[in-house]
Amino acid sequence: MYTKQGETPENLNDEQSRAAMLATVGTSYIQGGIKRTVLEKTDFNDGLTVNLNLIEVPNGTSAAPHTHPGLEVTYVLEGEFDLVTEGRPDRRFAPGMTYVVADGDIHYARAVANVRSPLLTAAALSLGAAVALGLTRFSYGLLLPPMREDLGWSYLLAGSMNTYNALGYFVGALITPALMRRAGVWRLLMVGAVSASLIMMVAAALSSPVALAAQRLAAGIASALLFIAGGVLAARLGSQHSERAGLMIGLYYGGTGIGIALSALLVPAALGAAQRHGATHAWQWPWLMLGAACLLASALMAWPARTIGEAAPATMQARRFAVGDFTFALSAYFMFGVGYIGYMTFVVALLKQQGMRADLITWFYTLLGLAVVASSRIWARMLDRYKGGESLAVLNVLLGVVTMLPALTSAVPVAFVSGLVFGAVFLSVVASTTALVRHNLPQPAWSAGISAFTTAFAAGQIVGPSLTGWIADGPAGLERGLLASAATLFMGAALAWRQKPLT
Repeated sequence: MYTKQGETPENLNDEQSRAAMLATVGTSYIQGGIKRTVLEKTDFNDGLTVNLNLIEVPNGTSAAPHTHPGLEVTYVLEGEFDLVTEGRPDRRFAPGMTYVVADGDIHYARAVANVRSPLLTAAALSLGAAVALGLTRFSYGLLLPPMREDLGWSYLLAGSMNTYNALGYFVGALITPALMRRAGVWRLLMVGAVSASLIMMVAAALSSPVALAAQRLAAGIASALLFIAGGVLAARLGSQHSERAGLMIGLYYGGTGIGIALSALLVPAALGAAQRHGATHAWQWPWLMLGAACLLASALMAWPARTIGEAAPATMQARRFAVGDFTFALSAYFMFGVGYIGYMTFVVALLKQQGMRADLITWFYTLLGLAVVASSRIWARMLDRYKGGESLAVLNVLLGVVTMLPALTSAVPVAFVSGLVFGAVFLSVVASTTALVRHNLPQPAWSAGISAFTTAFAAGQIVGPSLTGWIADGPAGLERGLLASAATLFMGAALAWRQKPLT
């Protein structure tokens, strides 16, 4: 790197450039985790200074956006990294390649994480979604009937427990971007995972509605931290393997199905054990077992998730996330949050009310979870192809149709078709919003975009359970509640179809 005539450390605004000019031969300095060692420094009579530096960028990390007061010529010794320059496409460089950064160009280098088995890494990361949604949230659909029966709750009160959970999720989504900038993505992922696990265990000692509502609120906050951080890492992993980006993102969100299927197996087993031991509140035992499963999943996820590396730093002056650019998609996602959560909260209660046997309900919920896992492959190509709201619209329509089915008939085969299709679709709606962000925004803006969509999602979920429960307490019962959920999903599809690509 050489600097222009007349530049001095005092009149440079860029911290990295100032540090480079002040450094002496043989010294090293670290900025943002990146180590620079000055190998040679030569001053010329015409005011130019030439620095020869060895720059070491840790696996999966990024420099901060910066400029140089002169040309920067770089030769890559080992590893791979992306050069991100404002106003230009990202470029990837490997050993033996060189590049030149012009005077004043705002840029940064992003080392490509050494992920040896990206699919296995994505599968391990998917355990985060299993904890955040499959175990922490959707297991409540299985616990609602015994809790309601034991505690004498109305459908409105039972549904409000998921409303409190969604409120916590909403709060968590709002604070996640700031926490992510402060703590880093991986640390926030693990804080959310461990916190959610412990909060699940706490429910085993509670029975009052107020305490349980507080527990659901706290679980929602922890789930949001975990789920958003995992989504950012999944998008990051997808960017490193762009030819399979849709599959990587789908695998992460499909992990929710692992949690749902595991819940379907653990909850009945724990309930049965509690009843055999004469527990006062048999439904408390499953909370403890689910919390232990969350801790195990968190431990299995920790190291593979760390190999992905941190997300890119806040961008320079490139396109940033703006709510106005995604008005229709955000509105559609809000309606999805209102509609889908009604099904996931009350469908088991409806099936039980219709007389379905307990073993068939277990199979229903297990197959729904396994369908979620399979959904990553079913919709990956569509998520890669469409840049606007088309995927979000198509998936909402499918959900609306199958949400109506259990409300229209109590036939067991129809209920199973409803559960299978619902499972194969609903988490792909979440993946479609991440794909929308990835297609239309630069990587440094992804965390803000994912957080905004998660906030809209959480806001819808605050409304959905209480609305469905309030309708279900009326003379038309749970069937009318699910029909109302289907109507909101169709409205969401209409809004999503109006979302156009930004580029």
